[in-house]
Order: sequence, then structure tokens, then C-alpha cells
Amino acid sequence: MKTRILAVAAGVVLLMGILTPAVFAQMATVRGVCKDMNGKPLAGATVELVNSSNGIKKDLKTNKNGEYFSLGIPAGTYTYHLIVDGKEVYHLNKVQVDLNSPEFVIDIDLQKEQANAAKGIGLSPEQQKAVQEQKAKQEKENSTVKNLNAKLAIAVPAIKSGDFDTAITELTEASQMDATRDVIWGNLGVAYLGSAGKQTDKDERNKRYDEAVAAFQKAIDLRKPSMKANDEDAKKQLGGYYNEMAEAYARQGKTDDAIKTYDLAVQADPSETARYYYNEGAVLTNAGKVDDAIAAFDKAIAAAPDDPAHADAYYQKGVNLLSKATVDKDNKMTAPEGTAEAFNKYLELQPSGQNAENAKQLLASIGAPIESSYGTKKKSAPKKSK
Repeated sequence: MKTRILAVAAGVVLLMGILTPAVFAQMATVRGVCKDMNGKPLAGATVELVNSSNGIKKDLKTNKNGEYFSLGIPAGTYTYHLIVDGKEVYHLNKVQVDLNSPEFVIDIDLQKEQANAAKGIGLSPEQQKAVQEQKAKQEKENSTVKNLNAKLAIAVPAIKSGDFDTAITELTEASQMDATRDVIWGNLGVAYLGSAGKQTDKDERNKRYDEAVAAFQKAIDLRKPSMKANDEDAKKQLGGYYNEMAEAYARQGKTDDAIKTYDLAVQADPSETARYYYNEGAVLTNAGKVDDAIAAFDKAIAAAPDDPAHADAYYQKGVNLLSKATVDKDNKMTAPEGTAEAFNKYLELQPSGQNAENAKQLLASIGAPIESSYGTKKKSAPKKSK
């Protein structure tokens, strides 16, 4: 019995030893780099490999560097098809993938292939037509970008100088040239937002705020679908659009819409949480919603508790808390808990800040000590006279 069991075990080991190299021996690694008509990496294209013997297809996507790669391609004869925007722009017949090297490399450079095609080398008439179509598309794109940048070159300085009407004219023309660029709509929103504040007619002012909101919404709708999880610049841009839209709502007195939009800004770009919640707190303060404003400033503080750049959140929290102070019959003021702490934390982070003197005076008004660093008393402020 022992002899029989050992014989079966030995057979299993032998069988595994035979199968393992056979599986790996039939596979190869393929890779390459694809470039467009300008010799730049062709991102988002598809390299389709079709096995000539059985018709099995393998689709490989190019990354942002134009690279494609795959492990485990069975050895055999293949046709390579390069597909861009759903159209084949190049193919290569009878590519033999064999075992002579650990990697099989095919680079596709449409610029070089076009040059070869001009000499009658390589491409079929159909392929040459497809390449020409891509070239024409690229040239059109380059021309559009050039024209849009010319409009932006006028509009952006105009916005900075307060010439909003010129900016609106240029950016409106740009949006008519190409309505698919979020940066055009974003700048148009900024121009309308700035111009609205200059209007003396209430209806015209509100109309321009509405135009600003609409432009920012178009920018957001265009930006969101193209966003990638690790694209920090795109997140900042999207958060900025929401932030500006919220300001337009706030200036119209649409506080609830402004708050919802600031919250969307935080979701879009968490790195600017402190700034967006501070703006939210400012809008709530102006709307007289003291408790909600304090909550917003607390969120801003939680996001950047020791950042001098965001010290104003402490000051504004203190101001809102102070508005809830009570005065007794002896004219003694009692401020809510946390008021003095907020002003002192501001002074710790911004001892020479624009609100430093105000913070000291407000501390004095409630008889609270001024501290050189938070939690360390510097001197006692004078009591408010009765």
C-alpha cells in the first residue's frame, strides 16, 4: 500500500513538472510607444492585436505617455491595428510574435509613418486617408487653441484691471468659437461677477449675477467628467468654480444656495477646506445667522488649526461669539465661553495681523487677558467702565 501511494505521488510531481514549462513557453510580452502626427505621445488610443490563425483579439490602451503593454500574449502571427477616436489610423500585417526575445516591441510613430506614406512607403490608401484626417483634426485643434488663447490674453488682463465689459465681449466670442472649454466659461463667470457689482440698476445687477452662475455651472459641467482621482490641479479648478458661484449667490442674497455651493467646493477640493468654510462663515455672518456662522468657522479652524494664513477664522468666530454676549444690570459684559480663546488664538497666529488691534480691544471690552501665546497670560486688559 505504501509503495502504491508513493508511486501516485511521484506521478503527480512528474506531471506538474511537465505542464509548468509548457504553459509559460507559449506566452510572450508585447509593448511599444505610440506617437501622434506631431510626434507627441498618443494617449487613450487602442492597439488591437488580432491573431491571424484564430481571430482572437486583444485590445491594449495607451497611457498618458503613449505606452501600451501586455503580459501573456500567445506566440503567433498578428495584425496590429492602431485605433484613435474609433477610427483605424494605422495597421501592420503579419507581425510574428515569437519566443526569440523576452519582450516583443512595436513602436508606432504616425509622424514618421506619414513621411513614409508621402514617399509611397508602408501605408495603404485607406490608412493614408485616416492619417490625413487625424492630421487635419490636429491642425484644427491647434488653430482653435491659438485663437482661444488670443482671446484669453485680452480678457484676463481686462478682468484684473476692472474692465469687465471688454472681458465679457472677448470671452463670449471665445465661447462661440468653442463651447467645450471650461476655462473660457470659468473666466466668463468671473467677468460677469465683477461687472454685476458695478451696476446701479438692480435688475441689470441681478441679471449679471445670474449670468455668472450660469457660466460657472457650464464650467463645472465641462470639468467634472474629465476629472481624474489624482488630478490635484483639476480639483482646485473645480473647487474654485464652486467657490465663485457661491459668491454670486451670496451677493444676490441667496444664502441657502451659497452655503450648498460652498459645501460642494469643499467636496471638490478638500485641500481648500479652510478657505471655503471661512467664506461660508462670512456669508452666514452677513446674513445674521450667528450660530451657523460659528459652526462654519469651527470647520475652517478644524481644517487648519495652526495655520497663520487662516487665522481670521478665529477672529471671526470671536466676533460672532461676542455678538451673543450679555450685559447685567451693573453694565458688566459676559461673553460666551470660547470668545477670549478665539481672539487670543488669532493674536498668537497673527500678532501683527490686520485685525490684531481690534482683537485686543475686544478682549479688553470683556475684561479678558491678552496672551502672547495661546494659554500664556501676557497682561490683564482693563475692565470696561461701568
